[in-house]
Amino acid sequence: MLIGVPKEIKNNEYRVGMTPSGVRELVSHGHRVMVETDAGNAIGLTDTLYQQAGAEIMMSASDIFAKADMIIKVKEPQVQEREMLRSGQILFTYLHLAPDHQQTEDLVASGAICIAYETVTNEHGGLPLLAPMSEVAGRMAIQAGTHALEKTRGGMGILLGGVPGVAPAKVIVLGGGVVGLNAARMAIGLGADVTVIDRSLDRLKQLDEQFGPHLKTLYATKDMIERAVVRADLVIGAVLVPGATAPKLITRDMLSTMKQGAVLIDVAIDQGGCFESSHPTTHDDPTYVEQGVIHYCVANMPGIVARTSTFALTNATLPFIIELANKGIKQALNDNIYLSQGLNIYQGKVTCKAVAEAHVMANKISTRS
Repeated sequence: MLIGVPKEIKNNEYRVGMTPSGVRELVSHGHRVMVETDAGNAIGLTDTLYQQAGAEIMMSASDIFAKADMIIKVKEPQVQEREMLRSGQILFTYLHLAPDHQQTEDLVASGAICIAYETVTNEHGGLPLLAPMSEVAGRMAIQAGTHALEKTRGGMGILLGGVPGVAPAKVIVLGGGVVGLNAARMAIGLGADVTVIDRSLDRLKQLDEQFGPHLKTLYATKDMIERAVVRADLVIGAVLVPGATAPKLITRDMLSTMKQGAVLIDVAIDQGGCFESSHPTTHDDPTYVEQGVIHYCVANMPGIVARTSTFALTNATLPFIIELANKGIKQALNDNIYLSQGLNIYQGKVTCKAVAEAHVMANKISTRS
């Protein structure tokens, strides 16, 4: 199979879809790999390293899209990339289609076969290709929140861990999954007063056993969330419904009850955000203020720690890429039920129920086979 790796073009996105080690593995299986020039240069993965691994360096993304059987990316294809997709071509990347109607329509119209990292599952019911970036984003959420609380950035001027004689910041984490776990771990490590709110009692029990008295846990109800955000200095939105639009857990009415200068970090913004007042921002302009509350809603948080993120992501994606390349799309999806869960669009039809429901596209749903 001929596999193409274009350079990412989203704002401040420095990750790359494949490392030289991944190229070498695919070449050893008899496949060809094309990498766009400078695709990994920003994180020290030079064209020379890719060539030494067996890649062909291409001068433009258009060359890659025109020739490749399968496109490997990190972020969802931007408008100009979607225009280059062709019928029957495989696209394997993060898509986050539920809140993005235009991208969904464009991918349907392209006739491409689109597999989303974020809906591939495993035997434990987890999301193995989302987990590495969730780990990064959860840890980064605390870094971002710590800076946003500084007075020069519009915050209340609070040190997350406090000092002797001064109370630490109150951090509320909505969701106890991978993002929430990593956010809680970082916040506890910095000495914050941390509470995780989740609707799974089993998950709350696991977190309690892991962190003991260093972490408070609360069962998620609307009333509990309302009471928690009133006293919060920093709120991390870490909820996920796989493939679907994130639920809005903090309404604008709740926002009006929060402290002036408090901070919201919406890690779920890729899936539409879990705060009613959220809208996507970029690393160039990451925050905005609504009702006196600072919002940080960057849709590609791991992109600025791109080297760590690239290696973490490709460690997880490579086995699936090799399987797709070795077997071809139909055989790979038939043989691997977990990979098949990642199929979101197949040659003009939406195949992910959560995405179809989000866009009221039931007439375009087809059954996986």
